[in-house]
Amino acid sequence: MLRRAMAEAGLADSGEEDLADTVLLLASELCDNATLHAGTEFEVDLSITEDEVRVAVTDHGAGPLELYLSQPRPRFGRAATHGRGLMLVAQLATSWGTRHDRDGGHRTWFTMARGDAPRADTPETPALLADVSEPLVEWPDTDQVRQLLHVPAALGVRVDMPTLVTELARRLREVLRADGITVEVDHGDGSGTSVLAQDGADPAEPVALPGVPAMEIALPLTSPLRGALRILPGAGAAVAPEIAELTAQRIALAVEMDWLRSADLRRRAWMAYLADASELFGQSMDVELVVALVPQVVVPRLGQWCAVYLLDEAGQPALAALTHAADDRIPDLRAALDPRPPADLSRQLDDILRGSPAPAWFSDPTDGIALGLTARARPIGALVVGRPAQRAHTPEDVALVGDIARRASLAIDNARNTAAHIATSQALQQALLPRALPTAPGVDFAAEYLPVTTGSDVGGDFYDVLDIDATHWLASVGDVCGKGARAAARTGMVRDVLRVLVREGRSLTRAVELLNDVMMDAGDPSQFCTLAVALISRPAGAPGLTVELVLAGHPQPVLVRANGTAELVGEYGTAAGLTTELRLTATRHLLFAGDTLLAYTDGVTERRAGREQFGSDRLLAAARTAAGQPAPQLIAAVRSAVETFSHSPRSDDIALLAIRAAGTA
Repeated sequence: MLRRAMAEAGLADSGEEDLADTVLLLASELCDNATLHAGTEFEVDLSITEDEVRVAVTDHGAGPLELYLSQPRPRFGRAATHGRGLMLVAQLATSWGTRHDRDGGHRTWFTMARGDAPRADTPETPALLADVSEPLVEWPDTDQVRQLLHVPAALGVRVDMPTLVTELARRLREVLRADGITVEVDHGDGSGTSVLAQDGADPAEPVALPGVPAMEIALPLTSPLRGALRILPGAGAAVAPEIAELTAQRIALAVEMDWLRSADLRRRAWMAYLADASELFGQSMDVELVVALVPQVVVPRLGQWCAVYLLDEAGQPALAALTHAADDRIPDLRAALDPRPPADLSRQLDDILRGSPAPAWFSDPTDGIALGLTARARPIGALVVGRPAQRAHTPEDVALVGDIARRASLAIDNARNTAAHIATSQALQQALLPRALPTAPGVDFAAEYLPVTTGSDVGGDFYDVLDIDATHWLASVGDVCGKGARAAARTGMVRDVLRVLVREGRSLTRAVELLNDVMMDAGDPSQFCTLAVALISRPAGAPGLTVELVLAGHPQPVLVRANGTAELVGEYGTAAGLTTELRLTATRHLLFAGDTLLAYTDGVTERRAGREQFGSDRLLAAARTAAGQPAPQLIAAVRSAVETFSHSPRSDDIALLAIRAAGTA
């Protein structure tokens, strides 16, 4: 509207196009101020005479505008996003002022003298932006300023930070008509200052214009970022310190947003890295494997090499694992660190192992850091990491190494505790099984125990063979309900009570009844037991064996004849430990030469493949394939059939005991 009014008044046709552009610019700034700060409708009055152009903008706000705008504000930073309009008016107008009405409202006006160029000799105008070859300089082109302030919209696409900064530098150089512009940024990561964008001549080079130094504007960046916008003025440079400062703010905003985005991506990557490290450390309960994984996780992301020291039984640090980014350097590294590390590193390790929580820096065999490995408030070792290639460790690196050290300490301590628990469980499990099976003429024994766990817990299945005398043996296979220490204690009690009662001459049925009384006295019905007990006799002067069999809630054993037949034998009875009254039946069986009696626990017949069980029929079929063979071959055939039936992990322990009458079929 103003442009049309000035055109109708002949202002644009009288060779005063620049004056018309300046009037339009200042009028638009006053309109923006009225919109932003008054928030009301406003009127624009235009008056053109032979001597001057006068523009007045009247709003209906309730308070004095210039009192708000005259308050001190930082010149740089995100806070300085307003108040530029009146600065432009003060710089460019011939005269200006404001008027306040009692009933509310403000009128802000300015005049521009016709035939005179905009003022450029005010005290606030930096001399370095003045044209040294002309007495007066002109304000930048309005369209160029508008393009500079709307770079993303002008490009029409979302651009990355370097492209945006480069484009801002190019357009600022066009606006200021400078010889060169450079943007330098230091990211505070130890890499030093780098040139982010450069257009035209380098301001660091000798200035072509004598007496006019390069202009430098600090980029308002948040620590640790630092940067500067350097401008090399040229002949006829425009007066626009505000535009240069505003561009510096735009550049700083782009640099800082890109840095924050990169920092967020780095944090996400490190969080994923630490999560992966924890998962790797937790996948194994083997101490040596966990310790060996720690250097592999650290190198090369956090250093060129890494070593783990653990305290030995004497309380001295001993090298437990190490690696280097270059495989051919590992022997040299091991020679430098083992058996004793260099003096500098040794002193640091001593401080760490005495409980120092701070990272220790060393310089031999290379620069690096050492941190303590602590578990349950006591030192267990140290993590030593050589510096990354071509740089020292940053504070972020140190924090990450410390996090890895804490996770490794926890994993190593857990692995040690698990190893101790497994050793205890295995020792207890072995104590519940006979060290060796008896050997005697006319009878062969074979057994196998397959725990469902890898040794971290004690199973409830057991077998036992007691040598009563030269012609009598007590064999038993049982399954105590539950697992762990309670089941182990009950298993030991069942085995020992049976041994004592049978050795005292009690019959099998009576021995099991007395065992039941002992278990009932414990008052724990959840700890019952199923038993298959056999009293084996070798008649004098007669071939084969006589077997008296009692089943207390246990699966029927398989009698495998040497001729290839197999059958289930024995009569079911009541499990021990469930009720005070038992129903037990003793059965007698003759084993001729080559015949085998196979007792087992329910882990065999209840082995599952999907919804189908192994069952008794498959057991009998597997036993027939080994008819007439030695006892160990029969057990191996049954085990193979069970494992072939299903490849899924077993859910129950398995105990197998074979009793064979010696001789040939």
